[in-house]
Amino acid sequence: MMRKSWALPFFVALPLSLAAQDFSAPARTIRTSRQQVVALAVAPKGDRLLMGSDKGAELLDMEKGKRLQQFAYEADGSTAVYHAAFNANGEKLVLIGHSGKRRVWNITTGEEEKVLRDNLWIPEATAVRAMGLDMKNSGFDRFYQQTEAVHGDLRFRSVENGAVQVLRGDKPLTTITIPENKDRLYRAPVLVHDGRLLVGTDDGRVLFYTLP
Repeated sequence: MMRKSWALPFFVALPLSLAAQDFSAPARTIRTSRQQVVALAVAPKGDRLLMGSDKGAELLDMEKGKRLQQFAYEADGSTAVYHAAFNANGEKLVLIGHSGKRRVWNITTGEEEKVLRDNLWIPEATAVRAMGLDMKNSGFDRFYQQTEAVHGDLRFRSVENGAVQVLRGDKPLTTITIPENKDRLYRAPVLVHDGRLLVGTDDGRVLFYTLP
């Protein structure tokens, strides 16, 4: 005797992290001084954002978005900052440009500290060269550092026009597009911090996307 078999409907449920996620618009935006955003760093306490640009760097209040301080940078004919970082207590910062020149600033005094050997926390010269920042570089080229970030099983990768591709493993899921970006060669810095994806733009904004 033949038995009837009933085919049950087959549903593929997206993981909650993707089904509920919407990258169509940022949860909030910080507007800076309209310089191209090249590097991002968050202070150890999470209260301040350091934004490296094509013309130095700015320190911003993380929640209010208010500019707190500006820091000049110039080395070997360029003012672009490709690496920006705080020290462990958030009282100092380091800026590094295309040629690997390191500049240390004391946030409390607002003064540049010229003696690098007094700041053993900054990347060593060999580590800087490993970033691709070297005296052999031309100031006309670009040396973006923060082109990938990871959150759980999601990966965020900068692509042309300052867009950000969202992937699971190597599989593209969606692309965050930012129509205001006009520079085709621009690669947005991406940074994951405290459940948020931070994305820089070429017109001086930092966009915050809430992550699951």
